[in-house]
Amino acid sequence: MSDFEKPDTAAVEFRRAQADDLPAIVAMLADDALGAQRESPNDLAPYTAAFERIASDPNQWLVAAVRDGRLVGTLQLTFIPGLSRRGATRSLIEGVRVHSDERGSGLGTQLIEWAIDASRQAGCQLVQLTSDATRIDAHRFYERLGFEASHLGFKLQL
Repeated sequence: MSDFEKPDTAAVEFRRAQADDLPAIVAMLADDALGAQRESPNDLAPYTAAFERIASDPNQWLVAAVRDGRLVGTLQLTFIPGLSRRGATRSLIEGVRVHSDERGSGLGTQLIEWAIDASRQAGCQLVQLTSDATRIDAHRFYERLGFEASHLGFKLQL
């Protein structure tokens, strides 16, 4: 799949993020207790370099959710070809954020459902995501959408 399809509702447009979306995206990444500790919204240089790498990779989609011309949500969708599961392609949902003004509006559900549908259309057999162990409300949200806590994840800070 190479292009984004129009969502079912005219209220929210899902599209590839553009370079001028970066300040709003980074602000959303920094707008919670965890993000405030690890993001630097006043220094866009590393985000710009990362955006260029993402935009040039056809297996990476940085998604912008736009309502009335305003960026209100984002996520990154990565397509991962693999050998396991009989050569299945999976998608990975990361960096899900909804603007604080939009939380509780159903936008998060729309965003994840859109990503699942886009993954299905791209031929993926599995959608996976990770969520910080402290984000208990997010865990309930993902379980409500049908995700199962099936694995234990590990990270090594480099």
